Amino acid sequence: MKILYGVQGTGNGHIARARAMAVAFRQHNIDVDFLFSGREESQYFSMEAFGNYQTRHGLTFYSEQGKVKYGKTLMKNNIWRFLSETNQLDLTPYDLVLNDFEPVTAWAAKRQGVPCIGISHQNAFRYDVPKEGGNWIEHSVIRHFAPTEHSIGLHWYHFEQPILPPIVHTLARHEKTIDRQHFTLVYLPFENLDAISELLMKFISHNFVCYHPSVIEPNRIENIEFKPLSHTGFQLDLNRCSGVVANGGFELPSEALTLGKKLLLKPLEGQFEQQSNVATLEALGLAQTMSFLDAAILRGWLSEKQAEVVTYPDVANALVEWILAGDWSHQDDLRKQLWDKVDFPSYVSLT
Repeated sequence: MKILYGVQGTGNGHIARARAMAVAFRQHNIDVDFLFSGREESQYFSMEAFGNYQTRHGLTFYSEQGKVKYGKTLMKNNIWRFLSETNQLDLTPYDLVLNDFEPVTAWAAKRQGVPCIGISHQNAFRYDVPKEGGNWIEHSVIRHFAPTEHSIGLHWYHFEQPILPPIVHTLARHEKTIDRQHFTLVYLPFENLDAISELLMKFISHNFVCYHPSVIEPNRIENIEFKPLSHTGFQLDLNRCSGVVANGGFELPSEALTLGKKLLLKPLEGQFEQQSNVATLEALGLAQTMSFLDAAILRGWLSEKQAEVVTYPDVANALVEWILAGDWSHQDDLRKQLWDKVDFPSYVSLT
């Protein structure tokens, strides 16, 4: 079976999920080509797991200072280039397209009649799961941005819906967990770096390690160690840290939960998915939230006790086996098999 895997490259969470799937496919000796879109080719990093991958411009969202800018998003996306990329992508070498919210491969598969399976967190919002805010544009984007023949949604809890647990790839799954140290990991890529620094310097007795796209070279200022984006370095620090401050994406909180890291999340303003994610984790008792870079909330969170591990199974490997079996219209056995292996801490509210 020859597979093309289309991955949304705007956020690193999609890439992290694809990295877990790449490992699972290699374990089954399956040949997979990867195509990424949504950011400039020069901005991809730590991509060794994907071999000779392809890139396209695709479509993306633009934000400034922690807010989605819909006007800028509309102006900067070139729809004619996107249509050209879709029409020119030849899928004849492939038996199947996998898709993580990536529009070029999804629309090409639809146009050329190639089977396409969507595997993403966004697909969970097609069902009756907790949703916070959102307008008709955002709900339409979820359904039509990357259309697929078969849709698999991923979420932290099933909410009695036909969705799967998260795909998680951390060093802890493959290596001995590193001893926890007394620093907080900060990853707020959509926030202004000066604003982050101003917040963290108010807590001079606490150490922070901050990864941010604006950091070019490692440096330290007072109690903050700044680092450029690096998959390996980030994973090492994620294993070692005592807690994580992040935006409201899906993959990083999933990784943190499986490592027993407490979470403080600030959703991207105007982004329906992130606002829903943060509200969901808060309702489950798995994270605290802040609507802006709030020193009072951070102060209280820093004094909170450590979290407990949420146990999620190896979803990537189970998905690869299910894909190879070829019965893509039936997911019930796969869902039951995976959710039966999930174990939440006793303090988590599932009602």
